[in-house]
Amino acid sequence: MRKIPAVLAALAFAGLGAVVPATSAQAAVSCSDNYTDARSGYMYAYKHAYCESHIGNSDSWDSDWGNSSGPFQGGDTNEASSILNKGNTHEVQFFNGTGTDWAGGHICLSRGEAYASNLEDDEFHNGVDANDAISSHRWVSPTNNNCAKWAT
Repeated sequence: MRKIPAVLAALAFAGLGAVVPATSAQAAVSCSDNYTDARSGYMYAYKHAYCESHIGNSDSWDSDWGNSSGPFQGGDTNEASSILNKGNTHEVQFFNGTGTDWAGGHICLSRGEAYASNLEDDEFHNGVDANDAISSHRWVSPTNNNCAKWAT
């Protein structure tokens, strides 16, 4: 007779274990905590949606996230799935190309927008998917109309 309460307790704990991960996973629905903790004047990039797995951050530009110079290095290129802008005065323009000619597709993130939690539904201005495709970035003035496409 004592086995029945033990079995019921085990089933209850098993059921609780199935519920807890779903609840904690649902808690990450934006990048707002990361934005609050971010340093003023910096942009940030993250490997996963909802600003999970920090790739890097910068208060300057980087024309090639895949080389060994600049704030982003080596394997950082084509890895970002969420981005954050806590710049002081400028927008961040992200590119799917490299080089200081700033060619190729781009997408921008304004200071007002603050972050794009999931780039899966975003495209560069040339129609190329933006998720896992950012290879460089630069800061641009909001008055120069450098941005043809905005991250959401």
